[in-house]
Amino acid sequence: MGFRFDSRNMYIEQAYKGDFKLWKYFILPTGFIGLMVLNYIAILFSPVGVEDTMQQLVESLGANTVLVLAVAPLAIGLFIVLGWTKLVHSQSITSLTTSRSKIDWKRIWFAFLVWGGITVVLTGVSVYVAPEDFVLNFRPLPFTILLIIGVLLLPLQTSFEEYLFRGHMMQGLGVLVKNRWVPLIITSILFGSMHLGNPEVEKLGYGIMVYYIGTGFFLGIITLMDEGLELALGFHAANNLIGALLVTADWTALQTDSIYRDVSEPVLGWDVLIPVLIIYPILLLLFSKKYGWTNWKERLTGKVRSEESFRIATTDEADV
Repeated sequence: MGFRFDSRNMYIEQAYKGDFKLWKYFILPTGFIGLMVLNYIAILFSPVGVEDTMQQLVESLGANTVLVLAVAPLAIGLFIVLGWTKLVHSQSITSLTTSRSKIDWKRIWFAFLVWGGITVVLTGVSVYVAPEDFVLNFRPLPFTILLIIGVLLLPLQTSFEEYLFRGHMMQGLGVLVKNRWVPLIITSILFGSMHLGNPEVEKLGYGIMVYYIGTGFFLGIITLMDEGLELALGFHAANNLIGALLVTADWTALQTDSIYRDVSEPVLGWDVLIPVLIIYPILLLLFSKKYGWTNWKERLTGKVRSEESFRIATTDEADV
């Protein structure tokens, strides 16, 4: 007998908890995507490249100030998404986050520590193997300021992206199309496309989008398989925070007073596929073993029940 979903373990159906109306799911994504499109158009027609613009800002304002200016709007965006959920959807933050009865912070910390540890190891190996590509950039005071800014703002920035794409949009699309594979594909592509304006794309070309979209798929898969955002929240926070603290470069989106500066000439090669084709599948295996994931096909491509079916099932479960 196959795995049977119910309202207690199906993440997308948590959208029905509250004052459910489909139109409420179009406002925030449309507004955010519109801003990203306008930003990308401005970049395309700008006489100054993104990398040059970033360098000018860093030289005039300082790396930490530029970091705050870049991240703060997205950190504020998190509270907009959460406020919209509470005030407009009348939905709890818990049901936007997970299908469990409460948010599992152990899952968040596990994903954070796993990916943070891997990031530290991979960075250490890179510095050891090719020391000529890195310059020690550590200065105690600027790094301390970076650490404070990073801890306060970067998890908010990454959580905004998770709650918007893997939370708000995935739940809204799922209940609209009544399946799980369409929201997985659409949110993953949109998440990757959000990075089109990054200086990495200008420097390396559109091939780097394989990494961004692949990461979107990885985060979407762990959200659907685990029926909650917790693992994605922890992974994404570790990716941006630990990365910003360890290494920076003149051609990256987050230029920081990190420990090392990468001075190598960036080249788009097969290494962009290593996370997508090797590391992420290993992490999926690790998470699946730890959390007992089964029925991959159903969890990633299965149907989403109607609101009426959800209400009936919820009533039946309460009577049991």
